[in-house]
Amino acid sequence: MIDLLKEVARGKRGARDLNYGESLEAAEAILGGRSTPAQTGAFLIAQRLKLESAEELEAFVSVLRGQAYRECRKPGIDFAGPYDGRQKTFWASLPTAFVTAAAGVPVTLHGSAPLPPKYGVVLHDILRAAGIDPLRLSRADAIAAADRSGVLFADSAKWCPPLGQLHGIREELGMRTLLNTAEKLVDYACSPYLILSVFHNTVIDRLARLVSRLGYRKALIVQGVEGSEDVFIHRPTRIHTVEEGRCELDLLDPETYGLDTEMPEEEAAWTARKQLDTLEAVLQGGGHMAHYNQTLLNAAVRLHLAGAVGSVEEGLYTAKPLLDDGSAWKAYTAWQTALREASPAGSSPLRQAEARKI
Repeated sequence: MIDLLKEVARGKRGARDLNYGESLEAAEAILGGRSTPAQTGAFLIAQRLKLESAEELEAFVSVLRGQAYRECRKPGIDFAGPYDGRQKTFWASLPTAFVTAAAGVPVTLHGSAPLPPKYGVVLHDILRAAGIDPLRLSRADAIAAADRSGVLFADSAKWCPPLGQLHGIREELGMRTLLNTAEKLVDYACSPYLILSVFHNTVIDRLARLVSRLGYRKALIVQGVEGSEDVFIHRPTRIHTVEEGRCELDLLDPETYGLDTEMPEEEAAWTARKQLDTLEAVLQGGGHMAHYNQTLLNAAVRLHLAGAVGSVEEGLYTAKPLLDDGSAWKAYTAWQTALREASPAGSSPLRQAEARKI
């Protein structure tokens, strides 16, 4: 590990990218627990300063996949959003997952306890607000809920133990590392379709090459809300489509579909409770029009990605009835009920208050 550190941490002029074999060696040492905490931290910081290559990322993804539990299911979409959550905006991917599942396309959601650099509201927090304890949720419980709803939730700490073991050191570093990208690509359900979030435009080329090397049938790399995979509803979104080794840029403009909507002025912070209340309102065919339309557009984009519809416009016509007739809500309640029965968050007054709408 020391020899590899010397290569990536020589400074601005001396540092070099590791080749794939060297990267595998580093990944196996770090993810296998053979690297010391100091070596692991130094490597992650050095990579952050140097900027990791597609080959380095591919090696870490490969080792993570080799140490993860993967439940290969009916072909669907992996929603690979940021693990550091949301601070200021609606998490549209959550209701979108149940619209997509109601249309017959399975979905995988995955995440962890809050992580740097954002430390926003994460899926774990929203589950607790719904009366579900994610720490008590087993892989078998998650699979059973997916069988009932079409939506699989993978807690990365349980499904990929090395990620759980490195959580503490990542909190101590307090910054984004290559693991922020690699953890999104473990692909717990062997999905042929991927929608991947990206924050900076500068990494698109590397990620496109990485996605192609990982063998996805088709992927969308989205520069969305708060660096997530959620397309905007009040302005155009840059989306890169990766398919058969090609990467093409499109600008998705909601105005094209008559959906351009001003976002509401938010007076309260986006707590887990607010995220839960908002997504439930949308899934029942209501809520603020901006959140409803954002869910509708995101669902249409994903249905088009999976080949379930021939265009985004057709996706809108497919998704809207699923929101309005209760189909998406039915998928959500089946999922939520299965998880809550398997891992109740407890019966304290606070937990009861958090779960009052469920």
